[in-house]
Amino acid sequence: MRLTCPLCGARDRREFTWVGAAGLVPRPVPGGDFVAWLHLRENPAGPLDELWLHSAGCGALLRARRDTRSHATAGLVLAGGAR
Repeated sequence: MRLTCPLCGARDRREFTWVGAAGLVPRPVPGGDFVAWLHLRENPAGPLDELWLHSAGCGALLRARRDTRSHATAGLVLAGGAR
């Protein structure tokens, strides 16, 4: 899989670290099961907004839309930038 960093260009996926889904996750309920909250996440099949860190490159935090079925990515932008 190749990802295109807006600052460095197309790079191998191994230069990047997956950070997680880009959406906000609700906080755990006080006194609730923290371990279940930490590990049980939605795992949708289809388009998902994600955050990636260009850890072996420029260090930029990037936002991408990736199809979890095909791993096709689109719209890699700086995480703080407009979509």
